[in-house]
Amino acid sequence: MYRLLVVDDEEKIRLLIRKYAEFEGYSVVEAGDGMEAVQICREHPRDFDLIIMDVMMPELDGFSAVKEIRKVCQAPVLMLSARGEEYDKIHGFELGIDDYVVKPFSPKELMMRVAAIIKRTGSFNGPKKKVISFEGLKIDFTARIVTVDGVKTELSPKEYDLLFYMVTNRNIALTREQLITNVWGYDFYGDDRTLDTHIKLLRKSLGPYAKFIVTLRGVGYRFEAE
Repeated sequence: MYRLLVVDDEEKIRLLIRKYAEFEGYSVVEAGDGMEAVQICREHPRDFDLIIMDVMMPELDGFSAVKEIRKVCQAPVLMLSARGEEYDKIHGFELGIDDYVVKPFSPKELMMRVAAIIKRTGSFNGPKKKVISFEGLKIDFTARIVTVDGVKTELSPKEYDLLFYMVTNRNIALTREQLITNVWGYDFYGDDRTLDTHIKLLRKSLGPYAKFIVTLRGVGYRFEAE
């Protein structure tokens, strides 16, 4: 699952993009203006595979937000704008954006452009190896290998799936229902104790890095790491 940051001051636009993005299998984080987007990227500079950024926003416009974000985050950017003037497009590409879509847009076409950008930049599932490290915990998404302080740890298939889903959605509160649905599937007929058991086993396997899996009482869990 790849992660998108959707930045637009119109909630209905964010919800529309979220609906289509989640249908395509993407994880979505929202920001209501440029300032919020910059703050999110400063706090989590490695969290996003692509940023969808509106141009015309209060507080901080999209172009200015991209300038600030580029100081800490190199995720590809797709700009959205009601303005289709050549000057705006050129200005965006000079800032290093990857695509420019004029509103109103087709959500299906937008998703095709998102997939094309991710594939082109190497974030998409392909030959490029995707490895993420948090202190001494190293996770190889491509090979499905997890090492703790340099030592490979053996996880069951479901433990792998659970860890990879939580890491992909790190720093986001995940409900029990979300975890069960996305890891076990919609046809799961067990109960939440299955989730709790796997979390317990996963924490044991991660040793000192079990600290990254935070219990959210009455909600679920969160993988908390920079």
